[in-house]
Amino acid sequence: MQRLRKNLNRYCGDPIDIDATLADIRTAAAQHGFASETFYGEPDRQVELFALHRPAAAGTAGVRRVYISSGIHGDEPAGPLAVRQLLQDNRWPPALELWICPCLNPVGFRMNSRENASGVDLNRQYREPRAAEIRAHIAWLDRQPSFDLCLMLHEDWESDGFYLYEQNPDGRRSPAAEMIERVSSVCPIDRNEMIEGRPARDGVVRANIDPNDRPEWPEAFYLITRKTRLSYTLEAPSDYLMEVRVAALVTAVNTAVEMIAVEGDGT
Repeated sequence: MQRLRKNLNRYCGDPIDIDATLADIRTAAAQHGFASETFYGEPDRQVELFALHRPAAAGTAGVRRVYISSGIHGDEPAGPLAVRQLLQDNRWPPALELWICPCLNPVGFRMNSRENASGVDLNRQYREPRAAEIRAHIAWLDRQPSFDLCLMLHEDWESDGFYLYEQNPDGRRSPAAEMIERVSSVCPIDRNEMIEGRPARDGVVRANIDPNDRPEWPEAFYLITRKTRLSYTLEAPSDYLMEVRVAALVTAVNTAVEMIAVEGDGT
């Protein structure tokens, strides 16, 4: 697998038809027992943000609650495509209760832009939200229970390979190393000792950052302070073929949910 060397100062890769992708996601979700809830809409701009929810299988012990989001940056198409594949494959462990936000910035995808229509990076809005999309998303999150695991699907156009950010303040059993190991069979790993200006080891960034010291919060900071104690931001390398990036995200998600489900059943 070779880098494409086509991203120059920004993402210059292939865009996707986000509306067709979201239609596929809705179809697969409905086929596999997910309920859909729209939590934000602007009919004039054809903006609709929705969440999917599916309870654990009836009678399952040790239920674990998992939240997945993607598509907050409109120039990171592998995330929504990975959600589509995950829903179509339907390989979820039965002990999982799932909440999925498939795309938090559909307008950005139509423009092939990181930001929304107003030029706002939505993933910096979670401490003092001004964007209507994020105010609505936070209100929806606040109506949900706490999660045992949160996974945010992203891409990095500068990266040499896949990597992830871990937030695990209580030192819980970490699936990070297993995610990296399994992803390495489908996608190169970024083995640099510094990633995005932070120390890293074998594709894992465990930045010791106090969210209260940051004036602008990404989604991950809101989740770790309000909704979970275990959070992963998954970063696929945009400078590789789309199928490689999607496979990396799908593999990482499948690994993490398998491990959290095993933890829930006490084995």
